[in-house]
Amino acid sequence: MQKRVGILTSGGDCPGLNAVIRAVVSHATLTYNWQVLGIPYATRGLLEIKATPLRIHGLDLRGIDPLLNMGGTILGSINKGDTLAHIQEIIAGYHALELDALIGIGGDGSLAIFNQLQIQGNWQFIAIPKTIDNDVAKTERVVGFDTAVNTIVDALNRLIFTAASHDRVMIVEVMGRNAGHLALHSGIAGGADVILIPEIPYSIQGVCHHLAELRDRWERKFAIVVIAEGAQIAADSSNYTSCEKPSCGMGQYLAEEIRHCSHHQIDVRVSVLGHIQRGGIPSAFDRLLATAFGKAAVDLLATGQSSQMVAWQNGQVVAVPLDAVLADSPCLVNPDSFLVQTARSLGTYMGMEKPATA
Repeated sequence: MQKRVGILTSGGDCPGLNAVIRAVVSHATLTYNWQVLGIPYATRGLLEIKATPLRIHGLDLRGIDPLLNMGGTILGSINKGDTLAHIQEIIAGYHALELDALIGIGGDGSLAIFNQLQIQGNWQFIAIPKTIDNDVAKTERVVGFDTAVNTIVDALNRLIFTAASHDRVMIVEVMGRNAGHLALHSGIAGGADVILIPEIPYSIQGVCHHLAELRDRWERKFAIVVIAEGAQIAADSSNYTSCEKPSCGMGQYLAEEIRHCSHHQIDVRVSVLGHIQRGGIPSAFDRLLATAFGKAAVDLLATGQSSQMVAWQNGQVVAVPLDAVLADSPCLVNPDSFLVQTARSLGTYMGMEKPATA
């Protein structure tokens, strides 16, 4: 009997999701002769008992396969709602669709929900990690992160010329409420003078001192600052502005503080990249990763495995228990990591040498 496999995307979108779908459909169909059903809008599709058969050439445009380089997700996605309040209805929808297995693509929050569903529903389930935050444990890379870093670096490449032309400090606020991987990687790659992440508290005085040193010692009249939306201010750092965090955004808050501590001698501008970081054509690495993850997920189902997540470790795809992934997620930046120390050695201000203790 032909195996029926469902696939869905959950949480915020990111580049590379369609490449995963493409790989799953191609491998499952060509290698195992399975039927793949796309579940629309994550678990809402199961709740509403909706699915679309996915075929290798079903979305071709005059023979051209668009999924490899198309951003977003053709299945749609949601990152809100009380899914766990409808567990029994979702499980019933899974059986109504006559699914034999499910592949779920999501971040650590979605994976935690999937895990509860597959345990209670006794599903055969394989997880594929994706998030621009790169904070899923047990994997060095997730789908979407590389493209998001490239997008931010491209923005920094553009802003640095304006900053230099007008002697300005350009503050670029990027995503990352809890984890600073995105700010750290893009800041180093983009040559930022200041990188502020949630894991390492910073002081306003420290930032201003560094900017003054760039000007007075190195005759640099401009600077690039990358700040994660969840960056944390040290407890003893002065607060000069009435701008409330996070309502005005960390980038704007920092700009007001810099203006005040410099007695308005520093010209500051803020760019909030927002959802621009989620969009765009996936990078070559994200396409490679998505394809490898999709193929590996199908093979795991074929060998009867379940409750596993595909992961990228030491240049290859491996399977890790989903419980172990969730136990260590979210995976935050280690303040003593090689990349943090690399940034500091290049003269980048990253905040306190050691994170504050409670």
